[in-house]
Amino acid sequence: MSLLPLDDLPGPLPATSPAPVSPCPDAASPTRSSFPTARLLPRLLSLLPLLLIAAWAAIDWRTVYDGAARLASADPWWLLAAVFFTCLGWVCAACVRQGAIPDRLPPGLLLASQFAAGAANHVLPASIGAHAVTVRFLQGRGIPLSRAAASLALYSLVRPIAKTAVFLVFLLAFPDLVRLEELVPDRRTLLLGAGALAIGLTAPLLVVTAVPPLRRPALTFVRTALTDARRLHTMPGRVLALWGGAAATPLLQASVIFCVGASLGLPMTWAQVVFAFLAASTAVGAVPAPGGIGPVDAALVFTMAAFGAPLGLATATVIGYRVVTVWLPLPPGAFVLSALVHRKVL
Repeated sequence: MSLLPLDDLPGPLPATSPAPVSPCPDAASPTRSSFPTARLLPRLLSLLPLLLIAAWAAIDWRTVYDGAARLASADPWWLLAAVFFTCLGWVCAACVRQGAIPDRLPPGLLLASQFAAGAANHVLPASIGAHAVTVRFLQGRGIPLSRAAASLALYSLVRPIAKTAVFLVFLLAFPDLVRLEELVPDRRTLLLGAGALAIGLTAPLLVVTAVPPLRRPALTFVRTALTDARRLHTMPGRVLALWGGAAATPLLQASVIFCVGASLGLPMTWAQVVFAFLAASTAVGAVPAPGGIGPVDAALVFTMAAFGAPLGLATATVIGYRVVTVWLPLPPGAFVLSALVHRKVL
């Protein structure tokens, strides 16, 4: 007879549980080796605007070199005025965002989100980065996704309409400002632009019509957008913030260019700089480049040269404009974006 107490228990002995088996390193679960790739992709995307500028500089390196050398001797007070107008641009963007939605948003956080959105806007094309930051901000304030998307649609619609209205006002106010035949594209370019616009307008309708699962979300989006647009236009404060801010945005951007040009001795008046910027951004502003960097820069240099500005001075002015509006705010904008994400504001 054994002295072990288990021998006196009736029934079979309980089966022992198998020892845990460590997962195979070749399993489909994510490993640490996949994380560097996920971290490397945002860094590569953040270098995309720099690559565009580098490509432009490589094509016409002598002109860019002369422009950068002239920028080193710029008047610092005019550059400080350019920084001031750049800061006003973020305030103006916050006003337009507030005017595009009926709900009242916290002013401080809204301004911080637009400052952070400016950094994201220079990473992804067609303002996708700025819109993504704004959607996250609106959702964090308890606004449903459908209404946040409707706000972005209204924002994206009002800005080009307001810019076109300002452009037409300048054409009427300054009819002898420039010889328009030097800036108006030929018939083939106009036909290509009209065809691209027609495709852009009809393609979403065709996609929604051809894919039945998209019809209900599309109808809900359109219904929400129309309801909010009607409600907003019954609120005078929202109308002023929306349309006034959208009309002031290109004027502030052109004022930055004028201040940078004045610091370099650019022989152009404020009205000429505004007209040149409106013409360049209207002509190639639809090209999906991050922050408009690249196509708008080349068109702006060409338009300023059409006013009689020296090519080196025009190039230096555009380089200084990008330094003030993109490269200087980019590090603090990325820091604010990270802080807002850390505080779960976004």
